Amino acid sequence: MMPAPPAHNPVMLREVAALLRPARARWIVDCTAGLGGHSEVLLTAAPPGATLIAIDQDTENLRHARHRIEPMAQSQDKHLRCFACNFARLNEVLAETQAPPVDALLADLGAASTQLDDAGRGFSFQLDGPLDMRMDRQGDEPTAADLVNGLGERELADLLYANADERKSRRIAAAIVRARKAGRISRTRQLAEIVSDALGGRRGRRIHPATRTFQALRIAVNRELESLDSLLATLPDVLAPSGRAAVISFHSQEDRRVKRAFAAMKSAGAGRIVTPKPTMADDEEIQANPRSRSAKLRCVERA
Repeated sequence: MMPAPPAHNPVMLREVAALLRPARARWIVDCTAGLGGHSEVLLTAAPPGATLIAIDQDTENLRHARHRIEPMAQSQDKHLRCFACNFARLNEVLAETQAPPVDALLADLGAASTQLDDAGRGFSFQLDGPLDMRMDRQGDEPTAADLVNGLGERELADLLYANADERKSRRIAAAIVRARKAGRISRTRQLAEIVSDALGGRRGRRIHPATRTFQALRIAVNRELESLDSLLATLPDVLAPSGRAAVISFHSQEDRRVKRAFAAMKSAGAGRIVTPKPTMADDEEIQANPRSRSAKLRCVERA
């Protein structure tokens, strides 16, 4: 028997369901299924015969999502297809399922709470663990430790600035290069302390000094921005007429890309922007789930 999945609060669940209109959707794609919270609500509201395609890089989370959703799907004459891969491969997934252009598509970007809260995954500067950060641990992609110890000082600084708008990137990169002369940097707490010391500690900061560094490394390890660009470029082709795509982003690099891509669809006559301004979590949700504070939800409709 599969153990119960960890507790998880899907971000802006009501808002996602309202924007994507699952009651009229025959084909739905959840590009970041996670533990299945959004997928379950969308497929439950879909008509009989509907199919939901669940995609996630994290095979363990995807197993939990299948276990959670499949009994409901079967009892309601609906279909669930699961794919353990990056959503950049969406075209391959749709070809394998022989799916037509889809009616609703969701991408909830960033790391899942189960990943952030697992010290062994190496995502969190608050928990000591191996400096890994791979969402797909089955692959052979470089880890965060590989980047921290292998990149040159200028490359590190450029990575921190490009992926997280870290204004003190050069100071942090210099501190990392100095520290690794004494030995390999292999633990999350080790790196967090190096960055914090380089920036003078908390000293009244609202966020931990290492927040942006860890964000930048996670994005680089998982090629998140490249994958997002690939997904956004496919939207005019994968969405059915009047089909909608919703994207939840958690930092400015992601949100800028989503905003530009939706605007390009509108300019080309290929889409209508449903959310001229991003939808944000309300105070009640932020209080219950502080991680939703930085979330921005945008939606576009295929012309």
